[in-house]
Amino acid sequence: MLSKRLALLLWISFIHIAGIYLFTRGFLLTRLSLPDYTTCSDQKCSLQPLHKRAVFLIIDSLRFDFVTPDPPNPSSQYCHNVLTLPRELTASRPRHSHLFNAYADPPTTTLQRIKGLTTGSLPTFVDVGNNFGASSITEDSILKQLSIAGKKSAFMGDDTWMSVFPDSFEPNMTFPYDSFNVEDLHTVDEGVINHLFPLLEDPKKPFDFLVGHFLGVDHVGHRVGPDHPSMKAKLTQMNDVLKRVVDLLDDDTLLVVLGDHGMDRSGDHGGDGVLETSAALWVYSKGPAFSQAHVSPPSGLLRYTHFPKTTVRHRHIQQIDILPTLSLLLGLPIPYNNLGTVIPELFWRDRKGTELSRALELNAAQIKTYLDTYRSSPSGAELDDSWQSIEAAWATTKATSLIQDGNFVKFSNFNWVALGACRSMWAQFNPLLMGLGLAVLGIGLVATWSAWSGLKAAENDWHDWLDFYLGRLLRGLAGGAILGVAVSLLLSSYTPGIDALDYTLFFAPLLSSVIAIISSPPGISFQTLSSTPILILHTLAFFSNSFTFWEDRIAPFLLVSSIVPSALVGLTAPLGRLRYRILGFSILFAACVRAMAISTVCREEQGPYCHVTFYASSTVPSPPLLVLALAIPAALGLPYTLTRFLRISRSDVGVARSFIPLILRPSLVAGATFWIVEWADSAGILGQWWAPLLRIVRTGMARMALSIAIFGGGFLWWAVPICLDFESREAVPGQNRQVNVIGYANAFGSPYLIFWSIGLGVVYAAAQLTGQIVIGLATIALLSWLEVVDSVRDVRSIEAQFAKATPSALLNAEASTITSPPIRFSDIVPLALLGTHVFFSTGHQSTISSIQWKSAFLVTANLRYPWSAVTVVLNSLGPLLLIALAAPLLALWNRAPVMNTTPSAPRANSKDKDKDMQVEQQLAAPDVQVKGESTLAGVGYMAYYATLLLGTAVSAAILRRHLMVWKVFAPRFMAGVLGVVVADVGVVLGVGIGVERITYRVGRMFGKKDE
Repeated sequence: MLSKRLALLLWISFIHIAGIYLFTRGFLLTRLSLPDYTTCSDQKCSLQPLHKRAVFLIIDSLRFDFVTPDPPNPSSQYCHNVLTLPRELTASRPRHSHLFNAYADPPTTTLQRIKGLTTGSLPTFVDVGNNFGASSITEDSILKQLSIAGKKSAFMGDDTWMSVFPDSFEPNMTFPYDSFNVEDLHTVDEGVINHLFPLLEDPKKPFDFLVGHFLGVDHVGHRVGPDHPSMKAKLTQMNDVLKRVVDLLDDDTLLVVLGDHGMDRSGDHGGDGVLETSAALWVYSKGPAFSQAHVSPPSGLLRYTHFPKTTVRHRHIQQIDILPTLSLLLGLPIPYNNLGTVIPELFWRDRKGTELSRALELNAAQIKTYLDTYRSSPSGAELDDSWQSIEAAWATTKATSLIQDGNFVKFSNFNWVALGACRSMWAQFNPLLMGLGLAVLGIGLVATWSAWSGLKAAENDWHDWLDFYLGRLLRGLAGGAILGVAVSLLLSSYTPGIDALDYTLFFAPLLSSVIAIISSPPGISFQTLSSTPILILHTLAFFSNSFTFWEDRIAPFLLVSSIVPSALVGLTAPLGRLRYRILGFSILFAACVRAMAISTVCREEQGPYCHVTFYASSTVPSPPLLVLALAIPAALGLPYTLTRFLRISRSDVGVARSFIPLILRPSLVAGATFWIVEWADSAGILGQWWAPLLRIVRTGMARMALSIAIFGGGFLWWAVPICLDFESREAVPGQNRQVNVIGYANAFGSPYLIFWSIGLGVVYAAAQLTGQIVIGLATIALLSWLEVVDSVRDVRSIEAQFAKATPSALLNAEASTITSPPIRFSDIVPLALLGTHVFFSTGHQSTISSIQWKSAFLVTANLRYPWSAVTVVLNSLGPLLLIALAAPLLALWNRAPVMNTTPSAPRANSKDKDKDMQVEQQLAAPDVQVKGESTLAGVGYMAYYATLLLGTAVSAAILRRHLMVWKVFAPRFMAGVLGVVVADVGVVLGVGIGVERITYRVGRMFGKKDE
């Protein structure tokens, strides 16, 4: 029945993958980042500069209505008509000052908007570039062009700029400030002011480009909203600052003041609402004028819009338009990836528009070059749907018989067509796709619950139940796929962005899930409800950014709380031995969990309340000295601990006698040695002369650790997956000899532990030293929990027998084993939480910055694909995989292969005698219970992580406009996706390979006939 049990697990995995695919298609926006940059040695790709330098001031969250002369009706006394300098100068000096409503492409978060402002591209949450995981901008930008031109840049303010441009500013003119503390309204702004004016007052003007990023307005919005006296005070301060800046400007300096995005009515941002995407942009020249008097550029180049609740149209541009405009005004080439269009008013110098015509021509040529390069890249197929319209618009730019205004419009029209094509690919949420994905994940979770209920109710008749259940699921999948194709043919023209594959991946799992629920309605009982509060609490907590920040600290609390009901059983157990076992192993489990929690890495948001212990310090990414001292003893002691646990059931025999000392111990020691040598190499302990030798030694150690575990351990376990021994003696002299089977009571669990230990050796080698200590503690906690579950199961079995009329059945060991109570969902919850806890404790967080890139050099001295990627994945997700792989142990541990010799009654009105005989033989198989329950354990484990995924997905969807969506909720959703995928893979591998191989060999040994 391997195929049927695996089919059930794979069906659940398919639902997860379909839901993830649909949701991420609508939520996580992606694009390819090209590394090319514009080069121009003869100035043919730029204009003569109008200004020598620029002051670029960002007032974070400066919404357009905060500066407009025509605010919404009714206006606010706190945020309207307060910051008035831009509109006053625009009114008094219209040729020198221009005010715009700039559309900030979502996601409206500071990091993404900085990327857009400096590169002219449409940033998304997932920017796929050559250096994945690096936070710095590697594509062309105005700062790169300034550097190429030999110009100096200065910076002060929001330290986000330092993460994206770490080496672009002059060290003596760089003053970053922490941006996270929204409770602090003044520190960053005061810091900018203190460093901005000395540079402006310096007669030598040591900068060519100055960036100042104020945060006070944004922090006021987040803290108290825009309609508050604090906002008026902050905007008044900004108005005074701008007045002073204008006074200090010389004629050669251009001033640009803008908001990186807007804010909604509550002061938050991050989504695509009109208030969030409407940012102010003011451009001012104290010296040369931008445009001629009394004559406007051609109307075909200008766009206008109404701000909500206003009656006056305002000039509307794309925020990224400032990049090509600013580049050409400074005499720089336009950065390579730019999609913005030059602002016409700033180049309208004469009636013929000579300067504007040249600027638009350069702009269009740059965009066409970028699109051609993107088209030839691996992601070029994304442009297929739009390429014909792009080529048609480009062909129009070659026309020469147009009137004068047409010559301007043809270039701007091409730019708008190109921008629209790219925006449709990269920078739009698709709520419908997100909703489809959530629907699939939600209904799939209920269907998984129905599978759990049905499989548990079937008990040892799970094969019959699967015959009935899977047949209906298969028909549901087929019918749903056909329905999806049909719906796509009918609705494709009404639902842009959703194709036949999307509809198929929606209706196929949806219909099969509905059929599953109808065929096997989910069971609701007190036992079920009592085991879910922690899961429900864990899931709902993802709607809180504070919980997500501190999930690594809350997880051990939930984990210890989850074993309390089992520990309480130990207080009332009928036998002293069981009381001591339950309480003793529960205490050991809790102690290991607490010891694991000592290891921490800190998220940025945890601020001063978190102290790094995974490393020696927050600035020194090396292991603590205590960990260095414990590394080898831990690698030697962990195999001994496994042996001690196996010895409890006398199953430290068979393959365990060879595997643990000859495979596991050398593998763990070699893995620890690699990281010790890596530390010595990185710290220069032996000097540079020894460095080449140390690199050879450490690489050899890592390869040896992995080879021993994978090849040596895999071959040995596959050949002899049995932890049994036989002892023969004469019970009575002169009579038949008695044969005792050593390890019989744990005949299924012990060989699976050996199988699991192969993964332990691999993951152990990929983890850094502190992570290895944590994995060792997690292994002890896992084995302790298995002993607790087994002992609680014994208590339940005894209580069940006493509740019957014939408690003497307890004396029949064979009967008591046959009636061994099944696992419960409450047995799975601590194991699933242990997976979450070990992920955090091994030095990881739900942030890209926590990825331990050192592991990329585990088996190779240099970065080499695919091995570097594989080892990074092992380091990051290996601990989760290891715990998922242990899920079947809940069903296998201390389960003996006892034959069910009770004849089964023939089924009423049965006409299929052969099938009756087949079922009877299966019921007599020694592995029927462990096969069914290992699958049940896998379903429960997958359901736990699927529930967490649903919680993170719903929170990300609902809070997509939240300040922290791209910094907190979206990364946690991605971690949830990885958690589900790893859980599914671990369960499928465990049931499909580990359980099947063991039950096959044990079954043959104890009388199961080959089918």
